[in-house]
Amino acid sequence: MRAGPKPARRHPWERRHLTRAGRVIAFLESLPVTKGLGVGKPMKLLPFQREWIEAVYAEGADGKRLVGTGLMSVGRGNGKTVLVAALCLAHLVGPEAEPRGECYSAAATKQQASLIFAEIEAWVRAVPWLAERLNVQTFIKKIEDLETGSFYRALASDSAASHGLAASFIACDELAQWKRRELFDVLRTSMGKREEPLLIAIGTQSPHPENLMSELVDYAGRVHSGEVVDPSFHGVLYSVPDDLDAYDPDNWHLANPALGLFRSRRELLQEAERAKRIPSFAPAFFNLYLNRRIDAVPHAIDPDEWAACGGPLDVAALAGRPCFAGLDLGSTRDLTALALYFPDDGGAVLGWHWCPKDGLAEKEELDRVPYRVWAKDGFITPTPGKATDKAFIARQLGELAGRYKLQGVAFDRWGFADLKVILDREGVQLPLVPFGQGFVDMAPAVDAFEAAMLVGKLKHGDSPILRWQASNAEFQTDPAGNRKLTKGQRRSRIDGIVAMVMAIGLAARSEVKKTVKPSVSWI
Repeated sequence: MRAGPKPARRHPWERRHLTRAGRVIAFLESLPVTKGLGVGKPMKLLPFQREWIEAVYAEGADGKRLVGTGLMSVGRGNGKTVLVAALCLAHLVGPEAEPRGECYSAAATKQQASLIFAEIEAWVRAVPWLAERLNVQTFIKKIEDLETGSFYRALASDSAASHGLAASFIACDELAQWKRRELFDVLRTSMGKREEPLLIAIGTQSPHPENLMSELVDYAGRVHSGEVVDPSFHGVLYSVPDDLDAYDPDNWHLANPALGLFRSRRELLQEAERAKRIPSFAPAFFNLYLNRRIDAVPHAIDPDEWAACGGPLDVAALAGRPCFAGLDLGSTRDLTALALYFPDDGGAVLGWHWCPKDGLAEKEELDRVPYRVWAKDGFITPTPGKATDKAFIARQLGELAGRYKLQGVAFDRWGFADLKVILDREGVQLPLVPFGQGFVDMAPAVDAFEAAMLVGKLKHGDSPILRWQASNAEFQTDPAGNRKLTKGQRRSRIDGIVAMVMAIGLAARSEVKKTVKPSVSWI
């Protein structure tokens, strides 16, 4: 008698009465541990991972997933790579798979992207039914499902982005470290071709508010507080708050929910002790292990002090008011910045930035900030062509001179000769004051700027481009302790901050001249 056909394989996630999230969890926990402690045994999700999956894969009344974007920001070493890889596999061949699906994991570099691919490849080799069904192409970091025609690919943000995609699932790993945002935008916009696409981002925080990860973390906070109602977005932040002791081990679990399990308590203790002894190690400890939004590089402007000088400005009320200007003239394709400082109006600051319109998208990729958004919102004025249009800027300077009572315009002599010729040709008369960029002129201007910021004589209106530049500014100090601003070695800009410091420095000079009385000679 011939044996009948083998019964169809029944997977754990195919059990009846499971929720959608339950099926995803069952799939993940059917995968074996492939390295380290417990190798060969089924994975076991931790409570914080289960809670996040249950929220992301919750269904609405129509049976469709509510969430289209999921975020988890957590300290380093809390199992994010394995979780991301397992979710990619769940959407490729598990309960979330769909015909001809396109699943992508994206990381900052090829090396980081290969880590997620390696986790998936290890499962394929360890699980017989996965090995039968999937075709692994290691060289190009691609895995194909032979049954459904779906595929998974590992991508890196430092490579050229591919267009013409139709992503059904996207996992963004360590988004804070991405060098370019082009791949993120290409992947995100490709999801419109699917009925229930999902994008997830998992990683530590970025110290920079303009970073993609920071945008998502901030948005998650607004959704959590109820300021924004968006059921399609779910995000959680695991972080040790700034007002708690960073070196108290009782606080570390707030950023490390896997502490004591696959997040080594001993290693964390060693890193904390090292950060205590070596101050230069502390910022990295705060950012990577406590998941605080703090930079490893010390900056000239304290972010809290800068934020305290924010708030709305009554721009209309400043028309006709006396003010001092600082003009930082950029190179051919760079930013040019103008700042007006109104000392008699609470230290209000108005700023303008100009940049060539052509190549603005490329400049956005290079500097990793949303220049095009800022241009749309009026914080940058694009000038015609590929190079800085100095005639365009000269005419705008003339308009501003007619609108405000300029007491002086501080300018750097370098590169100014061409603009001076254009100003004369256009008939624009400005009270120009040469202002060097060395320690002689900039050191007292920096002191005046700090004093204005600390005593409440500075109101910058919360301009996002100035906030970004304030986070970029560093100090260069001479042997005598004099300071001037520099942007260091990073690809960053501080043009508007330099212009503002020049304007405040010029105002301080004027104030000194008012208060110094003529000397009396006694015969």
